[in-house]
Amino acid sequence: MNDQTLDYSRFFWQGDVVRLRPLRLDDADQIFAASLDSPSRQVLQLGVELPSSPELMRSSDEKWIGCKGADGATIFMIETIDGQLVGGGSLHSREEKNGIFSFGIVVHRPHRGNGYASDAIRILQRYGFWERRYLKCDSACVHTLAAAIALHRKLGFLEEGTRRRRWFFGGQSHDSIMFGMTREEFDALEKKRSAG
Repeated sequence: MNDQTLDYSRFFWQGDVVRLRPLRLDDADQIFAASLDSPSRQVLQLGVELPSSPELMRSSDEKWIGCKGADGATIFMIETIDGQLVGGGSLHSREEKNGIFSFGIVVHRPHRGNGYASDAIRILQRYGFWERRYLKCDSACVHTLAAAIALHRKLGFLEEGTRRRRWFFGGQSHDSIMFGMTREEFDALEKKRSAG
């Protein structure tokens, strides 16, 4: 069945410009190609990765098939409405008792600046808040990532503090900027957004 003939208009996992889907083994080549962008991967992984190959990616990806990941993370691939793979995302750091979750998003370099990350984050937040009943979404980014900090602010996250010297990579320490959004704040933003 061709994805182009399917009606995704009422599909929960589709936003305005992207759709989230499970990882597939045939994604390994594109994931490997994205891994060659060492500066981006260094920030994403908070360090330099060891060299890889499409074959290693495929064997590593098998554990993520069907969105079920290690350490309780749920993994998604981000594709455009027309089916082009542009990045990936996850729900992680879920605390059922405290009602807190977090997410991770990566948009591959050639696809940045198109609104894909913000659309994917809103989909993950709707799932976390409206389907999993979480009360708060926490997030963090490296202090030198101006675009990530601006994205959090644009989405309505509030800056909650800085953890100094939280990560070490690239020969230096990096601070972690902490952001948060409550369910009530998200609901108000979504109501305002849908009102136009």
